[in-house]
Amino acid sequence: MNLLLAKSNIFLALGLLIALVFFPGCRNPIDTSALNSLAKTDIDMVSDTSLREMNRLMEELLVKLYERNPRELDNVRGMSIGQRQNQIFDAPGRLIFKELNNRQGTDALNLAFNPDFHGDRVFALMTGLVGMVRSSYNWQNEQFMFDSLDEQKLFNSARNIEVLALRLSKTRDASGAFLLRSDNQVVEDEDLNYERLFGKMIAIQDMMAFTVVGKWDRGVNYVLQKAVFLPMGL
Repeated sequence: MNLLLAKSNIFLALGLLIALVFFPGCRNPIDTSALNSLAKTDIDMVSDTSLREMNRLMEELLVKLYERNPRELDNVRGMSIGQRQNQIFDAPGRLIFKELNNRQGTDALNLAFNPDFHGDRVFALMTGLVGMVRSSYNWQNEQFMFDSLDEQKLFNSARNIEVLALRLSKTRDASGAFLLRSDNQVVEDEDLNYERLFGKMIAIQDMMAFTVVGKWDRGVNYVLQKAVFLPMGL
């Protein structure tokens, strides 16, 4: 029954597409967003919503980290928070920057916590995080009927966000100062917004992983090594 329904949706979508091609001068053109929705399953729509929320949370994290660590912007003359947002969130697909030695995903995350790195640590961290999340969604902004997400990548990304939160709150330089300031300053009031941000991101990625598992009736391997980022297969 599901197969017949899927086929009927495909034929309907093809019919609408033909109408768009051969009748471009129609007074009331067809809404392309409605056409797109015909090619999506319920899980595809959930996935699209999850990725949009992840992007919103990651943008919020970027702003908070730069406000907490304004010195990081000084590593590139004339750079602003808005410019960094544009570099990361307006660029589609893979994020590759010369100033990070072309490191992506977990490699960029590790660079952010490398004591010998003298560049913009917030930029390295956010480039790594956003790239890792995009990888878990197959580098696509939207999912469609015949797309298939990898539940292990989604699950690994959730565990990596846990590791990221841990390392952000614990990693110090040789003098004992935190490499990046977040809610890890004992002498200051704790900013629980960081904890909430990471908690929401972890929950979204876990939810998507187990949603995909339910769709395909498969499982995930749970291997968490303390403070070590799991592979994402970038």
